[in-house]
Amino acid sequence: MSDVILNNIRKTYNKDKLVAVDNVSFSVNKAELFGLIGADGAGKTSIFRILTTLLLPDGGSAIVNGCDVVKDYKKIRKEVGYMPGKFSLYQDLTVEENLHFFATLFNTTVETNYDLIKDIYIQIEPFKKRRAGKLSGGMKQKLALCCALIHRPSVLFLDEPTTGVDTVSRKEFWEMLKRLKQEGITILVSTPYMDEATLCERIALMQGGKILSVETPENITRAYPEKLYAIKATQMSHLINDLRDNENISSCYAFGEHHHITFRVESEDVKTALFNYLHSKHYENIELKPIKPSIEDCFIKLMNN
Repeated sequence: MSDVILNNIRKTYNKDKLVAVDNVSFSVNKAELFGLIGADGAGKTSIFRILTTLLLPDGGSAIVNGCDVVKDYKKIRKEVGYMPGKFSLYQDLTVEENLHFFATLFNTTVETNYDLIKDIYIQIEPFKKRRAGKLSGGMKQKLALCCALIHRPSVLFLDEPTTGVDTVSRKEFWEMLKRLKQEGITILVSTPYMDEATLCERIALMQGGKILSVETPENITRAYPEKLYAIKATQMSHLINDLRDNENISSCYAFGEHHHITFRVESEDVKTALFNYLHSKHYENIELKPIKPSIEDCFIKLMNN
């Protein structure tokens, strides 16, 4: 059973004639942790705003928890939780004032649903008298999540919740999401961080308003069509250009301390020819090894198809 269904959703911003969402279709199952993965400008926020009834689509249809995002927007707003990418709570109110305010908006109390937010709230409770605007990035994140959960939503939308947050807080946040999923809440999270994609049950890779792939992270990496290699040597900045000029190389891009490459035709003779080619250009300490593709490798491959 799907809690969220999109059918050919389109959105264009007329001022710039920018196609932000281009015939996007996917579904999210009940109690699933689903990731929308892509760089800034991919269309993730526009999709979230459409699904939370803050933005009207130009075409297509979308259903959230059995309700149409256009016709049933009032009902959807009562049943979903939304944590926007930019901290949007009242910065002059204290932590507990923000929490009680949002509980009141949804005709509930903090005490009624405290069991749902307890594990998160106890981490910021020592600062409950502090104004929200004075909190650290990680603490703001936890408060915003508590406010989004205080009415016990059936579907939770988190738009780039870990952007600008330190590594420890990012890890803690994903642990919180795993616990929330066990409560039966459907969670949609968007992120530009490819390493976070593997923490989701299924992901949709997005670029330029389009969906490139919707699958489990494991199936996406398993479907990589070629054997991938990591290579490094001296003068890495020059190496990438010489690799791209080599007739045997199909693709080459920088990846951390290595360059990742694929061959047009893979054979030991081709590898030997590559080493000879690089030695002729005076590269030293050449290392070449086969590797398993990451989500980012798959994303790059899909973008270039």
